[in-house]
Amino acid sequence: MADKPFSDRVKNLGYVPTPTVEGEWTVDKVLSAGSDGPELTAGTESPVPFFHLLERLKTTKREGWRRFGVERGESIADHMFRMSIITLLTPPSLAARLDLPRCTKMCLIHDMAESLVGDITPVDGVPKAEKSRRETETVSFISESLLGNVYGGVPGKELQEIWQEYEDGETLEARYVHDVDKMELLLQMFEYEKRSRGEANLSEFVYVSTKIELPEVKAWAAELLAERARFWKGQGGEVRGVKGSVAVGPKAQQDEYYSRKK
Repeated sequence: MADKPFSDRVKNLGYVPTPTVEGEWTVDKVLSAGSDGPELTAGTESPVPFFHLLERLKTTKREGWRRFGVERGESIADHMFRMSIITLLTPPSLAARLDLPRCTKMCLIHDMAESLVGDITPVDGVPKAEKSRRETETVSFISESLLGNVYGGVPGKELQEIWQEYEDGETLEARYVHDVDKMELLLQMFEYEKRSRGEANLSEFVYVSTKIELPEVKAWAAELLAERARFWKGQGGEVRGVKGSVAVGPKAQQDEYYSRKK
């Protein structure tokens, strides 16, 4: 007897779309929309509800790639994991000036709000202030409601402090992690282009390289873009770069999206 075919529900367990809500976005509305996953019980002394929340970072895809036809691309957790590993390979000249364990934590925390907010990209039409409001509300829910009573609330407070430090973008650690965030995106961009054998045109994302600040990360990006240029030349096509690769509208949106608070 042939095995019973798996249902679409089972086949798609690894992907959970971010719930949509009507009217003003709130954490309560997202939680009420549900995803058939475990309940995120607030106010307990156990970290298990928080552990369940983290699963949403594994099942939520990075939306920027989906606009270019990459339906089974990386998740938010995938992105943050490679970022954290990158910090372990920080050049000694920069590492000596950094609190590297804090940088690694920041990589693992900086997009945590997307577990409920979803991955809002520069071209989604959500104003930066509104994106910030949603993410701030989510981080407050995580640190105060899910983790407020866990181990005296200490882990929740640290999580919120590190997330806010990244958002403010003022410390060297935060500036470095912002650069690593962009570097990880550039790596993924080229890897998708190469795996598609040149079919995927992701040149719009090259513009992100112009927003990298620290010389050590600029050197990584330059090496990667040189590798990318060799690939496109080998394909017999034009090397797609920053000039002319981003339309005026998306460019302005990216400029706003990647601007840091001063």
